[in-house]
Order: sequence, then C-alpha cells, then structure tokens
Amino acid sequence: MYPDPASAFPSGFFTRSDESDDAAFYAFDRFVTHIDDGAIAAIGDLYDELELTGDVLDICSSWISHFASEPNRLAVTGMNENELASNEMADEWWVADLNVDPILAAPDDSFDAVTCAVSVDYLARPLEVFAEVARVLRPGGVFVCTFSNRCFPTKAIHGWLTTDDAGRCEIVARYFALTTGFEPAVVEHRNPGAPGDPLFAVHAHRS
Repeated sequence: MYPDPASAFPSGFFTRSDESDDAAFYAFDRFVTHIDDGAIAAIGDLYDELELTGDVLDICSSWISHFASEPNRLAVTGMNENELASNEMADEWWVADLNVDPILAAPDDSFDAVTCAVSVDYLARPLEVFAEVARVLRPGGVFVCTFSNRCFPTKAIHGWLTTDDAGRCEIVARYFALTTGFEPAVVEHRNPGAPGDPLFAVHAHRS
C-alpha cells in the first residue's frame, strides 16, 4: 500500500534519540512560536501566494496556524489538546499522533490544501502520512511543508539531524516523489538573506 521506507532510506533513518511516547512529550503546553516573526511572515506570504483560501487542513498543528489571510475553513490536528483548542483560526480540531496512526480522520477529496509548518522533521512514518494527505486532497489541491533549521532534536528523525538545509529540502522532496498522486515538488528558500531563521518550503499539487 505504501512505499517501503527500508528500500528508499538507510537503516535507522527514521529513528529518534527519544523513542518514548510522543503523547507524554507533547502533553506539556507550549504556547510559544518555534520560529521568529520573519519566518512566520514568510509562511503567511507563501500561503497567500498559493491562494490557500478554501478548505484547509493544518496537520501537526498547535495554538497558531501561520496564515496571513484566514481560509474559508480551517481544520487542525496535532498532539496537544489545549493548544489546538486555543487556535483562534480553527473551525474544527482533533488530537492525533501521526507517528502512531498516520490515518487522517477526514473523507477522501475533502480539502483544497494541507499544510504542515515546522513539523515534517518529526514524522517517523512520513510516507504513510503523505499518502493520507494525497487521499484527503481534492484533485489540484496542494500540500505545503515549511521548515527552518530549528527543532526538538530528541524528537526529530535521525536522517534530518545528520544533514544540512539543502539535504532536508531533498528529504521532503523525496517524500513527495515516493508518494503516488503528487506532481513534482517545488523546493524554495523563502527568505534568503534574512537575518533570523531561514524558512524553506517544499510543496506539490495533487495530480
């Protein structure tokens, strides 16, 4: 059903130094931003550029979704109930640990866009998650992954930590390439020369 990660990535690529229950790690409320204001603005600019105005699902989300312009409907899913409940843009939300169960609780073809901001590095089963995103996207819909060079290192996958920014862009582009249903991915450095956090984006439309 899904591509075999063992045939596409080295042994240990998706392991993490802290393999304890993610639910315990994320039980602690973190009402903070994990990138600086400039990088957040770069995400909002990208979402506006891609016209994410319809029905949008924000996976691995938190108390804030980085939209400059609020979409028509925003559903969010993530690990911390209090954070998700505090997301003022969200019309609906639910708690989900995609590393335990990558199935998205949504019907086929139900969203115009799916976003994943500064969290793709924590996915231990990314090919299954990307396949689920393709399932819930409508034809022509877009999946947008954004990330910087900051993370919780104990929860990021080993393959992410052992490469550089260009390598991380290649990792996410490869996830798209290995997932049936996506067009070739676009890879971008959205704020080159910015004095603060860099912001990278890899996105692709559902075919």
